[in-house]
Amino acid sequence: MQVVRVTSSGTLLIRFHQWLPLLTTQEDVENTFKEMQGAGIKVLRTWGFNAINGSELAGAKESGLTYYQVWNSSEWTLNDGPQGLQRLDKVIATAGKYGIKVILAFTNNWVGYGGSELYINWIAGAGKTHDVFYSDPRIISSYRRYVKTIVNRYKSSPNIFAWELMNEARCLGDLPGGPQCVPGSGTLHTWYQQQSDFVRSLDPHHLITTGGEGHFYWKKPVGFWLNGSFVSDYNFNGQAGEDFDADLRLKNIDFGTYHSYPQFWYPQLDIPGSNFTLKSWGLGWIMDHVKAAKKAGKPVILEEFGVSGLANKTDIYPAWVDLALASDHAIMPWQFGMTGLKENGGNRLIKYADALIDGVSPNDGFAIYKNQTAVWNVFTHAAKVQAAKSG
Repeated sequence: MQVVRVTSSGTLLIRFHQWLPLLTTQEDVENTFKEMQGAGIKVLRTWGFNAINGSELAGAKESGLTYYQVWNSSEWTLNDGPQGLQRLDKVIATAGKYGIKVILAFTNNWVGYGGSELYINWIAGAGKTHDVFYSDPRIISSYRRYVKTIVNRYKSSPNIFAWELMNEARCLGDLPGGPQCVPGSGTLHTWYQQQSDFVRSLDPHHLITTGGEGHFYWKKPVGFWLNGSFVSDYNFNGQAGEDFDADLRLKNIDFGTYHSYPQFWYPQLDIPGSNFTLKSWGLGWIMDHVKAAKKAGKPVILEEFGVSGLANKTDIYPAWVDLALASDHAIMPWQFGMTGLKENGGNRLIKYADALIDGVSPNDGFAIYKNQTAVWNVFTHAAKVQAAKSG
């Protein structure tokens, strides 16, 4: 059994691919890994979940959609067939072929690809708030059943880097939050503790992380002035549910994660004439997590970050990446883009708005492609710097 560990000064280049297990041809999977290997990528983060409602099953089979769980009642059915976990098997096996390790997230805060709210809808029923996911014993039991399935399937693989409890856990999701998940309640902190302890009981050898956005719960007010009024900042006031400093200190959380999307978190401030800039806010956010990581004595990953627009990327990413590297943070831009995909002639609607168009992987405005030379070079250079640091 391989033991994976990372030190507080370790660095590595990581990329995110939510679409990779959704590809239907091994040729496209192989070519994508070749491109990642050529870019110096060492770790891939992807979803370890893809769930559908039973009413979607016929359409999923017809379209070739990848799905791992089917919900028809208060319990789900596992799909470990050729359109199910066998596709994830191939991704993880192929990763090893190209010297790349995998971070797997167990579920999603958001509705996309069948996250936590399918558990809520099918088990707790209509009219419930999002935070019951963290407290309803029936939901926790069902989540753990799936986690156990995934961990036991892959824990002997040398290609696993880490397990991620949930992508972007918050008190609210597409459903609103409730009164049991408010600043200081500790609801999400308790859930992180209990689930990380559970995963550790299944697998003592691999790293575990939260998958959170890195929200703080600071008692001292942090905010901004808007139209003459002081606005308490959601990223610092605990309303999201996280307490990054406390969460990072948990015994079985091996490294922290944080995300950065100031362009979309602060649209009311990102306006001409404002002294707010995306670049400076992002640099401050990185430094806040640098300080927290040093205090906890644990490493952190800038696990997702993005701005839209090629000009923004070209201007902002070098500054963010340079500071993260100087701080010994691993980095993971959202998201890796691939051209030249061949399945269905290079065109296929996957799900939601995700689609292959003319051989190009899904692009939500954040994708980074090799032909975007200036931006691509930021990350290939970062890979070389990180490789040198890692020896």
